[in-house]
Amino acid sequence: MFKYICKRIAYSILILLGVSMIIYFLIRLMPVDFIQDKINAINQGGATVSEETVNAMYEMYGLGDDSFTGILSGYFNWLGALCRFDLGTSFVYGIPVAQVIVEHMGISFAIALIATIFEFLIAIPLGITAATHQYSFRDYLVTVLVMIGISLPSFFFGQMLKSVFSLKLGWFPVSGLVDATASYSGIELLWDYARHCFIPILTIVILSIGARMRMTRANMLEVLNSDYIRTARAKGLKEKVVINKHAFRNTLIPLVTSLAGLIPSLFSGAIITEQVFDLPGIGNVALDAMNRGDIPFIMGYNMFLAVLSVLGVLLADLMYGVVDPRVKLE
Repeated sequence: MFKYICKRIAYSILILLGVSMIIYFLIRLMPVDFIQDKINAINQGGATVSEETVNAMYEMYGLGDDSFTGILSGYFNWLGALCRFDLGTSFVYGIPVAQVIVEHMGISFAIALIATIFEFLIAIPLGITAATHQYSFRDYLVTVLVMIGISLPSFFFGQMLKSVFSLKLGWFPVSGLVDATASYSGIELLWDYARHCFIPILTIVILSIGARMRMTRANMLEVLNSDYIRTARAKGLKEKVVINKHAFRNTLIPLVTSLAGLIPSLFSGAIITEQVFDLPGIGNVALDAMNRGDIPFIMGYNMFLAVLSVLGVLLADLMYGVVDPRVKLE
């Protein structure tokens, strides 16, 4: 096990090195001068930027030399800063990128974590009951829910829920994270957070359970047709024991594979949903950074997600040994 983990960590480092090269060179080869755009915006505001300040900005962000040697030197300088956990300084916010991520990540993480918990609690039982009652009303109902979850775009469904529950019924706030006209604290503040986050979480849950239900149903049907399931039933075991102990355990193996993308999804934020409900999450901030050409944030944020993705794949591989004892990690 220890040897396997060390080997996977070595592979992960190589993958992250390749990802860092792709991110850096793609950003440097873009036909847009973000520094000049920032200077033009300052000049339009009435301020004057000196030539020394312009040169200092190019040097500070490692964009002063566009030759191959300069780009290569800038990459290694950026990589060295990454190794020191320095993601650079944001153009837009004027503070370290890591600080921007930490300040806005908590909102997205809390919403994504709650939505993921409800997604698993709803999707897995529905997928199992659809598989165990194939071609019944339950199965068709789950199929309809799957089609709704897969087909509806998040911006449309979010606006629809907001129109019904917020604008027409007035049960929940329209947008934002807190009520700006009130000063709550303690339990009242938590209740205000819950009221503002209910519709965004409901949107994410309904639109995400479809794929999870479909995966659970397909895997469960495949397992139920296996020889050892027929053997277990022939031995006289109760149907609940066959389903819950024998079939469901093997159904978990493909679900564990999907966990590889779960960790980065918890921290990446739901960009469209956060835009619809005007939530100050990391997804909304990342979209704004892309629109405003915040190079350090774009590069640092993408490397942050790359690290989480590699970590998710590594944990998913290790979980195989827990779910299925037949899997040997060597």
